[in-house]
Amino acid sequence: MTDNDLNWLARQTGVPANRIRQVAELFAGGATVPFVARYRKEVTGGLDEVALLQLRDRLDALEQLHKRCANMLDSLRERNLLTPELEAKFTAIYSLDELEDCYLPYKQKRKTRAAVARERGLEPLANFLLAQQNGFLDVKRFVNPEKEVPDADAAWQGARDIAAETVSENAVLRKELRGLFQHRAVFAAKVVKSKAEAKPDEAAVFRDYFDYAEPAGRVPSHRALAVMRGHEQGFLSMQLRPDKADALALVARLIVTNRSFTYRDQLTAMLDDAYARLLLPSLENESVGLLKQKADAEAIAVFVSNLKKLLLEAPLGQKRLLAVDPGIRTGCKTAVLDAQGNLLEHFILFPEKSDAAQRVADVCAKHRLEAVAVGNGTAGRETEAFLRAALPATIPVISVNESGASIYSAGDVARKEFPDLDLTIRSAISIGRRLQDPLAELIKIDPKSIGVGQYQHDVDQDELKKALDDAVTGCVNAVGVELNSASAELLTYVSGLGPKLAVGIVETRAARGPFASREELKKVKGLGPKAFEQCAGFLRLRNAANPLDASGVHPERYALVERMAKDHGGSVAELMKQVAAGTDFDLKPYVGADVGLPTLEDIRKELAKPGRDPRPEFHPFAFAENVHSIDDLKIGMKLPGVVTNVTQFGAFVDLGIHHDGLLHISKMAKRFIRDPQEIVAVHDRLTVTVIEVDRDRQRISLSLVD
Repeated sequence: MTDNDLNWLARQTGVPANRIRQVAELFAGGATVPFVARYRKEVTGGLDEVALLQLRDRLDALEQLHKRCANMLDSLRERNLLTPELEAKFTAIYSLDELEDCYLPYKQKRKTRAAVARERGLEPLANFLLAQQNGFLDVKRFVNPEKEVPDADAAWQGARDIAAETVSENAVLRKELRGLFQHRAVFAAKVVKSKAEAKPDEAAVFRDYFDYAEPAGRVPSHRALAVMRGHEQGFLSMQLRPDKADALALVARLIVTNRSFTYRDQLTAMLDDAYARLLLPSLENESVGLLKQKADAEAIAVFVSNLKKLLLEAPLGQKRLLAVDPGIRTGCKTAVLDAQGNLLEHFILFPEKSDAAQRVADVCAKHRLEAVAVGNGTAGRETEAFLRAALPATIPVISVNESGASIYSAGDVARKEFPDLDLTIRSAISIGRRLQDPLAELIKIDPKSIGVGQYQHDVDQDELKKALDDAVTGCVNAVGVELNSASAELLTYVSGLGPKLAVGIVETRAARGPFASREELKKVKGLGPKAFEQCAGFLRLRNAANPLDASGVHPERYALVERMAKDHGGSVAELMKQVAAGTDFDLKPYVGADVGLPTLEDIRKELAKPGRDPRPEFHPFAFAENVHSIDDLKIGMKLPGVVTNVTQFGAFVDLGIHHDGLLHISKMAKRFIRDPQEIVAVHDRLTVTVIEVDRDRQRISLSLVD
């Protein structure tokens, strides 16, 4: 990476160039974002995970830009077109669009209209047109029937084709027009009547866009993606372009140098053609691509925010559970789980049977169960009511969002865990484990199946996967993972591991017994020094001989902590007790060449609360007891609800009736709200007012505004 690269990145990010170089070296050496964010704060200057992810992505994009530039230069070199000046020009560009613009005149093309005109000897006439020097030219000398130039009009047409291609490859003009498209373009759509009339029900989804226009710079993600989907399915025509007169005026301003040019009419016709035939399609496609990228980024950001909130939801913790997947015709699939989520027994429960309540009570007494988890699907509320009546009030009955549980139960992970169980029992187990530890269970499911996205199937799938993987990885490492009980799926997301090493850890644990220390990780086949460095601090060992193994203190700092303990006259365990009790001590004597106050402050926090869980404390939630279906709703009702999904236009709220209500962005506050996430997040608990009920379409409108 050159100094120019570093300085450019510094201007783009606001991060000093020397710090970018150090972070880039860490990434190049195999360091992960969670590790760098947590254990290399002196290098990063305290950059958080979000900033580091953005820097990583910019470094990746810069690498791709350089690869593309190198390919261009190689091509020019092979054709003996590369000069030192041209190479310097290309290597100084940091925009892929501008790089492509500069390469356009040298790009090897298929046979264009301009190429044909050149073969017919019309390039001198085109050069005359572009030069715009006054005077008359005998066009007849370019007439050559043998070369299919039968008359002067044909000669002018060929010259205009050559000149139009030359104008369309003008890098300065393309850059100026690109700015016009970015700032003045209108995004518009019209209905394709023939397709809409042929498939009226499918077309109705897009009726809001049958005659739609909006400045492109103000188009929110959900509208852009909806129009693009309608266009892809053939129900909408779509365009994104500035006013034609404005565009042609810009072209003329940059290209016309002689307003009294003798052949001004030919020049004007050529410029009109250059814009309409060559520049407009190219820049419109590019602008649509940019709008799609922006819309994708916004939609993915919403998805990531929702997913993080869901993954970091408060865990009930290690409690013995009765887990129930409700059902009417086939009964409630019921599983008994121990505190670690292991299956103890399972059965089918039919609440309408006379002995059902006694059976539930007997099972709870037998296993000393501490809570009940009930899926929120069909018959969920009725099952909750039955269980509350059957059990003492000391055993809470808790509704659990079961989105994606059926996906898990039919998937490879569930089949591997419970090969002999029916998938409905697997679903009940998943529901119970979600209550115990949402993060550990939800990572087994493709995030796209959890139901917290917006237009997730329309966005760039590679970008979506990368963002969701980053989100899951960030959450897993922020919480930390219990080494002796974590599944291979959970371990996969630990910094520095991945699927192969995760399976290796589980197999080693099964063969040798529980790990006694972090140091024993080095016995796992294939887990070398770099992987150990990256993962060790995020793995926890409760009740290990070394109390630091249960904390977020990295093993590379154990010697430092032992020195701290010695300086304070005791063991590490005694030092931890002192710090937990509020004892303070000066950290400055421990500052060294590779450790500064940020790391030392983190160590002190870990000594006070080893392995602290950043997730909130669990509090049970209950829906309104007298509301079980949409028919029970009345305008003006104030009801408790849980946010299940947040989009750019609002939030969906579970009221416990199997049909989520829509809390539109306009009904969230009395002031203007640009983004619903300013007010709500997934799993927020709200009290909402019912303002409209459309029973025919099963739609419920809600408000937070009195």
